[in-house]
This record gives sequence, C-alpha cells and structure tokens, in this order.
Amino acid sequence: MKQTNRLGERFDWTLAFIILLFAIISFFVIGSAQTSEQYTQNFVLKQVRWYILGSFIVAMVMYFEPEQYKKFAWYFYGFGIFLLVFLMLAPGGPGQIAEMRYSAKRWLHLPVIGTIQPAEFIKTFFIIGLAKMVSTHNERSLNRTYTTDLLLLGKIALMLVVPLFLIMKQPDLGTSLVFISITAAIVIVSGISWKLLVPIFSLGAAAAGGILWMSLFAQDLLDKFGFSPYQFKRVYSWLDPYSYPTDEGYNLITAMTAIGSGELTGKGFLERVVYIPENHTDFIFSVIGEEYGFIGACLVITLYFILIYHLTKVALSLHDPFSVYVCTGIIAMIAFHVFENIGMNIQLLPITGIPLPFISYGGSSLFSNMLAIGLIFSMKFHQRTYLFDADDDDL
Repeated sequence: MKQTNRLGERFDWTLAFIILLFAIISFFVIGSAQTSEQYTQNFVLKQVRWYILGSFIVAMVMYFEPEQYKKFAWYFYGFGIFLLVFLMLAPGGPGQIAEMRYSAKRWLHLPVIGTIQPAEFIKTFFIIGLAKMVSTHNERSLNRTYTTDLLLLGKIALMLVVPLFLIMKQPDLGTSLVFISITAAIVIVSGISWKLLVPIFSLGAAAAGGILWMSLFAQDLLDKFGFSPYQFKRVYSWLDPYSYPTDEGYNLITAMTAIGSGELTGKGFLERVVYIPENHTDFIFSVIGEEYGFIGACLVITLYFILIYHLTKVALSLHDPFSVYVCTGIIAMIAFHVFENIGMNIQLLPITGIPLPFISYGGSSLFSNMLAIGLIFSMKFHQRTYLFDADDDDL
C-alpha cells in the first residue's frame, strides 16, 4: 500500500468548505434570533468562539491515525460511561455540579470549561467503541454463521443498553433515539445476515408502533414501565398542538406559524415577527423558514444532503472496516439530528429537544459534531491506497 505525501490531496477541502458554509449560516441565523427581547447575551460571538475551538478539535483529531482511535476505543467508551454515571450521581440544583433544566439533569458545571452536556460527546465515543467491537468480531469470525451473527447482535445490545439506560434516566428521549439510529446503521453494514435483521427490525417497528398506540389508548400499561405523564403530553401535543396552546403545544404552534408566514421567499433578515422561546437552539429552523422562506429552507436542507452525500462517498472509499463503521455511525448521527430537528419544527415528528447540527447555538453540540467531523478528516487524511487498487489514478 502507499500514501501520498502531498497534503493538499490528503486534506478534504470539500468537507472543510461545507462546514464553512454551515458556520456562516449559523452566524447569520443566530444573529437574527438573538434580536428577540428574551436575550441579553451576544450568542453570535459565543458561536464564533465555539467554531474556532471546534476547528482546533478537528485539527487535533485529524492528526492521529484511525488505528490509534481503534486501539483506544474502549477507553473512549469507558470514559463516556463514566461521565454518564457521574452525572447521574452528582448533586443537582442551583450551585451544584449538575444543572437541572426543565426537570432534567443533563448538564455538568466544570471549572474553567463551563457547562457541558456529556451525552453530546458520548455519541461519538459510542460510535468509536461500537465500530471497534464490530470490526474485531468480524476479524475473528471469518466463517460467518447464524451463531456468530447472533453473538455479534448480543454484544451490540450490551454495548447499547448501558448508555441508553443512563441517558433515559436523565431523562433524554431525543438523545436515546440518536443512539438507536447509530446502532441500527452500523448493524446494517456489519455483515449480519438479513434473515436475522428483517425480523429484528420488524419487531422493533412493531414495538415502536405499540408504544405509540398505548400512549394514546392504554397509558396505564406504560405507567408500569416507568413512562411519565410528561412524555404522554409530548405525544398528545405533537398530534394535536392546538389543544395545548399555552404549554406543550406552544413552541410547535409558533414554529409552524413562523415557517408558514415566511411563504416562498421569506420576510428578510431581521424581519421576524413571530416570537418563539429558545429559537436560537432547537427551533433555529423556524427562524430560517420565516426570514428566508421555502427557498431558503430548501437551500439549507440541500446543503445537508450534500454533506451526507459527501460523507457517504468518503465511507465508500475507505478500505479499513473500522473506519467504515465509524463513518456510518457519524452519517447516521448527523442524518437523524437533521431529520428529527426539522421534522419537529413542522409537526412531522414529536418535539425532543435535538439541535440542528452545525447551525443551532451550543458549545457541547458543536464540539461533538466537530469531533465527529475530525474523525472523518482523519480517515480521509490518513487513507492508504493499495498498489493494485482499481481506483488508483497512477495505474
């Protein structure tokens, strides 16, 4: 195998340009969102700072080769679990190390660093650990059988259930769904027989449908499994937000009003009139829809399609299974975030508090995404081509 020494060819300039475009969009949209009377801080300057620090994260992560991340994968996974356990056991409340927001304990106050949301970082750590486990299992199971596939599924389930349980205890349904989507994507490309996957995914879909049905018509059954009335109201306000116009349905109603009022071309920069609480974070898409209309929203969605398409091309060009699994998990994580965030703004999906990647304000979310993108840069930068590779332009 060989590796080109020309840095310009090894660096992913296309991906860097896409992230730069997202940064510019983020600055403009957050700048408009913060003009609401509810804000007294300059979130744009903070977001610029997060992006600068995020760029250093990308550079640092890109410096190390994928083999090194594979070597220390279990340490990343273990550190992520440690953070979740520490958050669960830490005292929460005013002046405490753990912060309570909206009856959920998801944030840590750390000296110098400030407030972080551990679950955001653990998504990437989980991807690295899961990719290591799947690739190692497949290397040791050259002769694939139903037994080896079932064993792999059991290992995957064990790796998933621990962070899933700890995150649900916060509680954080949205992030839990992200973990499930990451796991499902890696399972699909792991080589497990479809004769096993089809019934498993069918049972999963049936279970999700059953939970939705019970939340509407048999709440007593879900109460026995620890589901809270607050989670039921999330479902009700999603299906009929106008029955809850002053509480759970308020944000959804105002978000749809804002997006609809933008019509085709939008009202223009700083011309918003619809008030939406926290519109610089989870409901940033409503700002895009109101100010730039259907055309502006479609351009942003198209940019996400370009990003996911490019990441998919990178994944298909890689030869190392570990790197392919990591790319697959990152693609699933970003795609689910985009689909869920935009979906909850237009009533396609329930509101779960998931930010829009690279655009919503927030250091933890941006750092987590930049950490993941740094892994993509690393895999592209350190990619080795084989001497007799059919895609080698030098042959």
